[in-house]
Amino acid sequence: MNSATLLFDQMHEKNTVSWNSVISGYSQAGHYSRAIKLFLAALRIEVKLDKFTYACVLSACAHSGDQKTGKIIHGLIVVGGFGFQSFLANSLIDMYSKCGKIDQARFLFDSMGELDTISWNSMISAYIRIGLTKEAFEVFNEMHRNGWDMNTCALSTVLKGCSISNDGESFGKIVHGLVTKVGLNMDVVVGAAMLDMYAKVGDLKDAIRVFKLMPNQNLVAFNAMIAGFFRSNSKISDKLSEDALRLFSEILRRQMRPSKYTFSSILRACNIVEALELGLQIHAQIIKNNLHLDEFVGSALIDLYMKMGSIDDGLRCFNAVLKQDIVCWTSMIAGCVRNGQYEQSQRLLYGLLATGKELDEFIVSSALSASANLGMPRSGEQLQGYALKTGFHHFTIVGNSQIWMYCKSGDFDSAQLTFEEMGNHDVVSWSALICAHAQHGQPVEALRLFKKMEAHEVVPNEVTFLGLLTACSHSGLVDEGFKLVECMKKAYGIGPNVKHLACLVDLLGRAGRLEDAEQLIVASSFSSDPVMWRALLGACRIHGDVNVGQRVANRLIELEPQASASYVLLYNLYVDAGKNVDANSVRDLMKERRIRKEPGLSWIDIGTGVHSFLVGDRSHPNSQLIYTKLEQMLEKIKQMGHISTSNFDDSDEQTTAVNHHSEKLAVAFGMIVLPKLAPIRVMKNLRICDDCHTTMKFFSKIEKRDIILRDLIRFHHFRAGSCSCHDYW
Repeated sequence: MNSATLLFDQMHEKNTVSWNSVISGYSQAGHYSRAIKLFLAALRIEVKLDKFTYACVLSACAHSGDQKTGKIIHGLIVVGGFGFQSFLANSLIDMYSKCGKIDQARFLFDSMGELDTISWNSMISAYIRIGLTKEAFEVFNEMHRNGWDMNTCALSTVLKGCSISNDGESFGKIVHGLVTKVGLNMDVVVGAAMLDMYAKVGDLKDAIRVFKLMPNQNLVAFNAMIAGFFRSNSKISDKLSEDALRLFSEILRRQMRPSKYTFSSILRACNIVEALELGLQIHAQIIKNNLHLDEFVGSALIDLYMKMGSIDDGLRCFNAVLKQDIVCWTSMIAGCVRNGQYEQSQRLLYGLLATGKELDEFIVSSALSASANLGMPRSGEQLQGYALKTGFHHFTIVGNSQIWMYCKSGDFDSAQLTFEEMGNHDVVSWSALICAHAQHGQPVEALRLFKKMEAHEVVPNEVTFLGLLTACSHSGLVDEGFKLVECMKKAYGIGPNVKHLACLVDLLGRAGRLEDAEQLIVASSFSSDPVMWRALLGACRIHGDVNVGQRVANRLIELEPQASASYVLLYNLYVDAGKNVDANSVRDLMKERRIRKEPGLSWIDIGTGVHSFLVGDRSHPNSQLIYTKLEQMLEKIKQMGHISTSNFDDSDEQTTAVNHHSEKLAVAFGMIVLPKLAPIRVMKNLRICDDCHTTMKFFSKIEKRDIILRDLIRFHHFRAGSCSCHDYW
């Protein structure tokens, strides 16, 4: 176009044909704004334009949504006496419908003296484009009654409408009969539309039948069938993905050249059946076909590498895409969240905002999840404001993420309010609130909500029961916990996984039934999983059972020889029992094996940013003020009778005094910077120690404010000298 424009600018005399050529060139190249600007420039110098000019610029207006210029052209068409020409009327119908003015498009359609097949097709397509399938079907029926030929365009368009309509299957079967009647059942375009329709309405059997009957199965047909496996309303299974892979092999066998749609769909199949090695081979073919720069394929590649946990490779694919659309950004941000790379997802979100692109509901949902896991409620509240402004809060997926975000930041009241304000509740919504009750030490409320969920005929899933069992575990409801396991197996056909059984082990262990818990582990199919043994070892420390604890710890160290948590739990078990010699031998073993305990890390979001603290940390700019405040508070609780204990507990480094644990520093900082009486919310990466737990109860009483602390296990809501866990954690 640059050469054509240069030649056009150098012309001394420009006629209608030359203007039309350049305007048409810009429009066909996708430079719609340039085409429109050139048209307006021609108007200003009074160039004589014709019907071809108007048709070309109307197309540019339709694609760019420029209704204002479209109306100007409409007026010029009427004034110029072109109004009765059908191809211009069709262009106007297309322009108005794509600019969101469907009523104006229908008025033009009804006012046309002479209709042609393009007119009918344009009106049908206009209705389907905005989801008015009922009106589209009525126009199609009228077209058929008036004796118009049912051509490829009309039939494929109305079949597309059937695929997105709630009651489209029955009408689609009628259209299928009509297709056979007019002899277009062998047409590749119509056939692809039919099989796509059947797949989307959940009738894969008929979709496959249509595909097999097609005499010329070209790439379009193969793409439609492969995509059909994933567009079915039925649950996508490994078998369907394997069928898609077989079709891809057939494409290669027939020496067809796969398109970007082929690669995108087949990469999805690789993800589902975890054929990741095959996915890597397909990536090589994508590069060979020079399609790795395409945003459609790029999104699928990002999903593949994120499924593999390869963030760097996913990021390389993302950066290689020339036009990073919102789908690419969504794949990258959501992938980081799924892989626990929450800070990276936040950086990507800021990068997306810098581009000026509008977020969608999926990105908002993923970003809320990242804020929740990072313990950054302020960032989450900003996203919630964006969701309210854009209307995304009406989407269930966003509402669910808001509930999780509030739950994980300790703001249970806001989580409850979000749930109540949601229009639709799915299993994720109910499960999120049940888990929130569990984490906040409210087992009765969790069980009551489960009964309410069943009354609403929402089928629970594995996460629902995990939340319920956690609630029982944190409250000592042994009988209720085992009843729930029977319920999930018999009523819902859900077999307990390792996390469910770990909850039962924890439940029995906390209740003092250590040998029963051990027998449960040995009898299960997960006896080699360290999660359950670790739960039992924690219970052994609670009850001071050195004999069982020693046996469990040896098994756990055998399974995870480099995991520091097992050694630390055993060390503390010995210390609590006064077996200092045995405790020192555990410490020596850790040194010998070069095993270092994970340091305690706590963080607090004060609105202007997130502040992190390590045990004994003095790197903070306000370190002197923090330590002064902390020492003042410790002196006050000492006068109230509290005596600090210092040993190598399961929260912080042995060489640092318990008084300077990371959560105490974070809470002291909160007391300094947050308004008086405002709740202090702190997150910690490890389990809170006994001394810090007691200290927080004193702090909440002295300061007359709530302290909400989320540790590795649960939430502790300290208020007026007591904790929501009732010292059962």
